[in-house]
Amino acid sequence: MDKLSIIGGAPLSGELTVSGAKNSALPILASALLAAQPVRIRNVPRLKDVATMVRLLRTLGAETQGEGGVVQVSCADMRRFRAPYELVKTMRASFLLMGPLLARWGRAEVSLPGGCAIGSRPVDQHLKGFAALGAEIAIDGGYVKARAPNGLVGGRVTFDMATVGGTENLLMAAVLAKGRTVIENAAREPEIADLAQCLIAMGARIAGHGTSIIEVEGVPALDGCDHRIMADRVETGTYLIAAAASRGDVRVRGAQPSTLEAVLQSLVTAGADVETGADWIALDMRGRRPLAVDLETAPYPGFPTDMQAQFLAMNAVAEGESRVTETIFESRFMHVNELARLGAQIALEGNRTAVVRGVAALRGAPVMATDLRASFGLVVGALAARGETVIDRIYHMDRGYERIEEKLGALGADVMRLTAARPARPPA
Repeated sequence: MDKLSIIGGAPLSGELTVSGAKNSALPILASALLAAQPVRIRNVPRLKDVATMVRLLRTLGAETQGEGGVVQVSCADMRRFRAPYELVKTMRASFLLMGPLLARWGRAEVSLPGGCAIGSRPVDQHLKGFAALGAEIAIDGGYVKARAPNGLVGGRVTFDMATVGGTENLLMAAVLAKGRTVIENAAREPEIADLAQCLIAMGARIAGHGTSIIEVEGVPALDGCDHRIMADRVETGTYLIAAAASRGDVRVRGAQPSTLEAVLQSLVTAGADVETGADWIALDMRGRRPLAVDLETAPYPGFPTDMQAQFLAMNAVAEGESRVTETIFESRFMHVNELARLGAQIALEGNRTAVVRGVAALRGAPVMATDLRASFGLVVGALAARGETVIDRIYHMDRGYERIEEKLGALGADVMRLTAARPARPPA
């Protein structure tokens, strides 16, 4: 099992180019099931989760070329409609196959999903939406089995809570439904708008994406398309936060500043000089220690839960005391105990709030990643720590961050992947 060794204490400095968004790539790959002709997707990040989704598409009978960069998917001759537990258990986004399968072929069997252990993320809102479009739903043997033998029919769906995956799944189901569908209390994340733009390029009729009310007029069929994935805003914010924690200066190219307003404002409050252009963001701490910043996660356009762990780690070396409140998931502070091994002073109030008292410096220690985003929270802590930190179970990180060592190395970080063939750093 690979580990990551980081010798911290030096500021990050330099430039990097951000990858395509994982949280766009996965639903857009699933959406290729809707098209009768090949779908060509560009700027696809090379990640374990992307490889898993491509394997799932192949398991269903799709023909695919590539697993990163440019991926082409052809679903003209599919004959299988069951997404197996062996693959679905590793990645929650696998459940996004349900909407396209149900919409195009009127049947789907998808295992109940897995993914990071960050709390309950039920699929009840997905199923509520499918039922509103006329699907018959049953759960049997750990699989959700859905049927719409006469096709889906447009309807009105009001989610009980804004759900990203539920909005994406229902949006993909609605584009081939007969008539008009209105999705109320829809999630507003930029990745949903990116998915909608891809569907529109296939011939879908969608309005209101990026707002809380999405309207879809169903069409009989969708064609192939060529679509470029948006920049990964979580990766962008993660590297900016890491630079701030290390008192450094970085420029992130290929970014989309408009998708990160809450994060950029928090970094400015932390004392960073931030400049933006059409496709770049520059951050400079001018050697200063960051200032502690209170934050509360919220659905977009609020502060994203996927950057809470990274910002909390920055607060651990900031001047002052801060309160970090997690409102999205109930088990997203598992990184706190690991940061404490580096010397962070963090007290939990229940499972929703962390009180962080910043210290001047952390110290390196062995730590263990617990989920995807928490793993990079440990990287942020390691970069700000004196001495060596070895992070175990980085397969979590490989699910969502492309070429970690290369990108950190481009910013001057002393980082090395430890493998079975290279279990430790060579002697100094």
